[in-house]
Amino acid sequence: MKPQPLSPQGMLFDLDGTLLDSAPDLHAALATYCGEVGAAVPSYASVRTVVSRGSRAILRCAFDESDEALLERMPRYLELYHSMMARHTRPFEGIESLLDMLEGNGIAWGIVTNKPGYLTDDLVKQIGWDERACAVVSGDTLPVRKPDPAPVLLACERAGLDPAQCFFVGDDRRDVLAGRDAGLYTVAVQWGYLDGGDPHAWGADVVVTHPRDLIELLKLKVPA
Repeated sequence: MKPQPLSPQGMLFDLDGTLLDSAPDLHAALATYCGEVGAAVPSYASVRTVVSRGSRAILRCAFDESDEALLERMPRYLELYHSMMARHTRPFEGIESLLDMLEGNGIAWGIVTNKPGYLTDDLVKQIGWDERACAVVSGDTLPVRKPDPAPVLLACERAGLDPAQCFFVGDDRRDVLAGRDAGLYTVAVQWGYLDGGDPHAWGADVVVTHPRDLIELLKLKVPA
């Protein structure tokens, strides 16, 4: 475990399952698609668990098929999701307060997600964060995505941040691996989707149970 940055400049976050609870709309889009093709709708709980793995894993909850067959289903599923992706998606409890506190203490925050860019950009705009995030790097911004550290390093570069003075926060092992290999202080959260895993087993520098824990960890002060 590495020491916590003494003069933190920034905090980068995964999007789905870390900042936003997007599972309701992802499941709703799958239910609509299943209705179109006459398939049984999988439970919300089964879909929520795999959200961090992306659209193919979500589709596999309803269709026990090859990767090739799932890829053929993906465009229509994503079209449906795009049309409804901000209906019920909301920041997790405590996230807005955390972002306000970061900004009030002069700490930049940004997003590094494996979500496709056209979906990421539209969702971030609909949530109202497009003018607030210091950098947004999506799953197709580069030829590689998390757990590769390159997207995390690109976000730091775009925001003018020193990776050694930044945190990376996520709800998946891939977030921890990407943040660690990019040289950031890694934080695993327990409120996200977790991909059925145990955050304590991912090798993060710290595991937190609520966004307020990050406020306490950084000793953030209420802005005057």
